[in-house]
Amino acid sequence: MLKPISIFLIGLALVATVVAGCAPHPLLYDVVVSPDHITPNADGEADVTRIAYKLSRNANLSIYFVDEAGERHYWRKDKRRSAGSYDVLFSGVVETPGQGSVKARLLPNGTYTWVIEATDDSGHTEQATGTLTIADADASLPELRGFSVSPQVFSPNRDGVDDHVTITYFLPKPATVRVYLENEAGEKFFIPEKVSQRIEPGEVGLHQYDYEGGVDRGAVPPPDGTYTVVAIAEDKMGQRVEERSTLTIQHGGVPRADIINAVVEYSTDEGLRGDFTSLTIPLGGTLYFTATVENYGDTPVRTTGPEPGTLYTSRQNFSSLGWHQSDGAWRFGIDFEENPGYPYPFRWSLGRHDELEKVVKGDNVFYYLMPGQRVTITGAIQILDKPPRNPFYLWAGLIHEGVEIVQNRVSPILITVDVPSRGAWNR
Repeated sequence: MLKPISIFLIGLALVATVVAGCAPHPLLYDVVVSPDHITPNADGEADVTRIAYKLSRNANLSIYFVDEAGERHYWRKDKRRSAGSYDVLFSGVVETPGQGSVKARLLPNGTYTWVIEATDDSGHTEQATGTLTIADADASLPELRGFSVSPQVFSPNRDGVDDHVTITYFLPKPATVRVYLENEAGEKFFIPEKVSQRIEPGEVGLHQYDYEGGVDRGAVPPPDGTYTVVAIAEDKMGQRVEERSTLTIQHGGVPRADIINAVVEYSTDEGLRGDFTSLTIPLGGTLYFTATVENYGDTPVRTTGPEPGTLYTSRQNFSSLGWHQSDGAWRFGIDFEENPGYPYPFRWSLGRHDELEKVVKGDNVFYYLMPGQRVTITGAIQILDKPPRNPFYLWAGLIHEGVEIVQNRVSPILITVDVPSRGAWNR
């Protein structure tokens, strides 16, 4: 039989056990910050410290460092965390809101009080603190010096007029740099750096980006509109600098045009049209042609003269008429076998000036074949000399000058020049 005092002691022990079982587990526990001295300079030695902690329940977590003046420098602020174990590395870099282009930088050399603070859903807060010393930090920033975007309005459509944008900056220290366009919806269009023989991406020095919207590679550029140009440089420590500018895209797109049905009609002074495969012309006679060209794309196509209806002699070419090559412009051309000179020496604009869209930019006037527009192109070539090969093939083409021959050897026809048996041409 148990004595009353024994019964009392047993009951007291049971109560103590129940109370101990109900004691709440710490919200924040097993906190480790090690080492407590770092030298963040990317030399591979003591560049970072390990921060480890555990949460017994869901909480909002902050990690910050208090300098000798009492100012807080947040690394994490009110970040939602689930119950569990966490283990991260800290390089001495903290976010720097409100400091302009500098978005993240190393804390200056010194001794800091680190604070890890957790607040659960009931509002209960717990902290752990300690000290961290930072020394020999490479605090020089990966600045984007002289950052510029020029021009700030461009039309990426391969017309040779404001087709390219140059983005320039000087990098004073090695860094990883990202440059992109961002629209109002947050969609990003990344811009590759122009690779130089003198400097690689991320190296110290002057960097330039030659941006054409991707059209030179056959890609469709971003839609017309105004974009933010964002450049972000980040060094090995994680310091981050960001610069911004604006860029407006107008009339962007991939130019597209066709010789309709790939058909060109040829004729002579006598009105002879041949059988569409061959034609005979007397020496001194004139070859005429008619073709239809359509802009079937969604961007204007720039063109330049001479206008349709222009008569060439076989001794002339587009340059001798004063219409030199204009990179980015489209023209209709005629070429022939044994041509000793420039391809398609006889060229005409895609339409008359009075049927094209006229655009004035400063002292320059440009003409455009608009999307969906069709034009009839006529022209003539007077044959004054015996050709090097007789008969010879002649054909038409569509030339995007300085870019490519878009359509080549269209509607070829065998031409025979009727040369008299006697004359200066047969000496």
